[in-house]
Amino acid sequence: MRPTVYLFDIDGTIITSGGAGRRALERAVAQEYGRDDACAHFSFGGMTDRGIFRKSLEAIEVEATAARIDALIAAYLPLLVDEVARAPVYAVHAGIAEAVEAVSARARSAVGLGTGNVEQGARIKLERVGLNPRFAFGGFGCDHEDRPALIRRGAERGAERLGRPLAECRVVVIGDTPKDVAAAHAIGAECVAVATGAADLETLAACEPEWLFADLSAPGALECLVGD
Repeated sequence: MRPTVYLFDIDGTIITSGGAGRRALERAVAQEYGRDDACAHFSFGGMTDRGIFRKSLEAIEVEATAARIDALIAAYLPLLVDEVARAPVYAVHAGIAEAVEAVSARARSAVGLGTGNVEQGARIKLERVGLNPRFAFGGFGCDHEDRPALIRRGAERGAERLGRPLAECRVVVIGDTPKDVAAAHAIGAECVAVATGAADLETLAACEPEWLFADLSAPGALECLVGD
């Protein structure tokens, strides 16, 4: 078996959080800038946190400097803790627990995250469903605002854990948006796309992922993950 790095997206792929992240950001912008309309008109799907915060500042005509984005992230994180804790809708998607178990048991595998969330935000979201310990590393929104770049960083960290050059590793990205598919292909990785987020099967199929399932409980999903 080839050494394999698995990178799971979080929002829409591992979990649904019932909009906890959006509510936390709206509260952070209101707290810092007195505005409640910064992110009312765009989808967060597939975006990185820094990209989302940049676009939110631009929407209220505030110059989105690195320092202002950093300050907004600092305001957002404690609010995210609160929103995650009290979100009435919060669940792990079908097949995720079994998939993580299967790839973790596979020989010569490194199982991590490939997410636009900053790492602390990712950990906050996974803590509620007890999945933090299953993902020892990742590529995060704090690594880079560009999704392919953060996915590559996650792949590099996985290869380091396996003690192999990245060029010798199979890299599999599991995600729910066209941007997940595009980021995987941009770094030469394979993509397992799941229609558990906002994008439907037809939309994802048009992006030509290597595999496409309604969710990871579908027939064949585990086999494509642990094969090769």
